[in-house]
Amino acid sequence: MAKKVLIIDDDADFVESVENLLEARGYEVVSAANGKDGVEAAKKEKPNLIILDVMMTTKDEGFNVARKLNELEGVKGTPVVMVTGVRREMNLPFSFEPDQTWLPVKEVLEKPIKPETLLKAVADHIR
Repeated sequence: MAKKVLIIDDDADFVESVENLLEARGYEVVSAANGKDGVEAAKKEKPNLIILDVMMTTKDEGFNVARKLNELEGVKGTPVVMVTGVRREMNLPFSFEPDQTWLPVKEVLEKPIKPETLLKAVADHIR
């Protein structure tokens, strides 16, 4: 049975390109265009990995979604790879690092992401 990846991102072009990339490698892919739908999809679909954007409905939505996913029974423990362009968009002089409380994700990748970088992150963290 194929490993399932949930993409939570409001950029339809990004979602389509990642979906094509992952499906070509044998993954099953589902997606949601915002945090609320993404949380519901995570509960329903029980993915093996979640790729989560930061800036969707709000500029920090993904951070809040990551914490919510980490608290949900049945979803907690699912590896999350955060993808973001927030640092460049907001001209931030720092990057984001995963931690257990504020940013409970496995890895943070800056957009634009090279396909091989994303594939490696998926392979490294999928359960």
